[in-house]
Amino acid sequence: MSPRDLFGLGLIGLRTRPGRAALSALGISIGIATMIVVTGIPASSQAALLSELTALGTNTLQAAALPDQDPPAQLPESAVGMVKRIGPVTAASAVANTHAIVRRNDRTDRNDGSGLTVLASRLDLLPVINARIQHGKWLDEATQGFPAVVLGSVAASRLGITGLPAPLVVIGEQKFSVIGILETTPLSPDVDRSVLVGWDAAKSVLKFDGHPTVLYVQADEPHLEAVRDVLATTISPERPGQVVVTRPSDALAAKRATESSFSVLFLALAAVALVVGGIGVANTMVVSVLERRSEIGLRRALGATRGQIRGQFLTESVVLATIGGLAGTTLGSLATVGYAAWQEWPLVIPLESAVAGVGGAVIIGVLAGVYPCVRASRLTPTQALATV
Repeated sequence: MSPRDLFGLGLIGLRTRPGRAALSALGISIGIATMIVVTGIPASSQAALLSELTALGTNTLQAAALPDQDPPAQLPESAVGMVKRIGPVTAASAVANTHAIVRRNDRTDRNDGSGLTVLASRLDLLPVINARIQHGKWLDEATQGFPAVVLGSVAASRLGITGLPAPLVVIGEQKFSVIGILETTPLSPDVDRSVLVGWDAAKSVLKFDGHPTVLYVQADEPHLEAVRDVLATTISPERPGQVVVTRPSDALAAKRATESSFSVLFLALAAVALVVGGIGVANTMVVSVLERRSEIGLRRALGATRGQIRGQFLTESVVLATIGGLAGTTLGSLATVGYAAWQEWPLVIPLESAVAGVGGAVIIGVLAGVYPCVRASRLTPTQALATV
């Protein structure tokens, strides 16, 4: 028999018993849809969780000069440029302590800085430390050379500034305009307690020497440890021992553990769903063989070979499972899309789950149809017709 004839023969049982076929396909589709849902929804939840963990700085390192040295240790002015040459590094920026004192106005105590730090900042700092502007704007090319500042959230509170426009603040003997206020920065609490001045303005107005105090580095997570190992040597080739580099965030370990746990969960849930679907197909096909003994006997009496009988029932099983797989994949994907949208999660439907939904259904059809088709082919015409 040609494949086309075999396919048409395999559809006979589905056409003559559409109700049973529909219910069987529904059972398979529910199993496959369950597999898509139980992998897609946790995957979307995982993506949301990993996004939150990433916001905690899982790919961020900090480097600073070793404290309490005589003479004081300094990072080279070219440190940021050298760090950016490291392959896995995606971004780097820096701040520097100007050792200036900020006051609410020129009538307050000259030595009372309210526990705040005046930092010279590079323009690319915000994205590196995942900081955001709450009011106003960040320093740019037009303002970095002028007496303008951006306040950390704690600094704004201590200076009595809650929004813009704001009164001028005094740094040293120079008045500075407040052009922005930052939101709370979980990754860098020191920035919250700081007044940020443009790098050029710090040099010209506050007599800043140009040496950074703290470097913030973002790198590809898989290579974060390798970057940490070479960071001190890259920053200060002559005196790497005078550079202190933070260890990777604890959130990185939590993120990797989360990825591993979810992967195991996906496999377990998918396996259960596929087994349930396979049992449903096998049960349907066994019952079909029992109900169609007369048809099998008649075809055998008319000269159909055992191979043709096996091919008929195996094709029917595969077609039934494939229809259920396609329907289940579509249904599961729609359910995942709806739930992810409701929870405001990023939508993630693992490609392997969608492929496994259809491919797994075909494999299920083959495996579940083996026993019924072999059983049908072993019936002799007299055995099959004996119950008619």
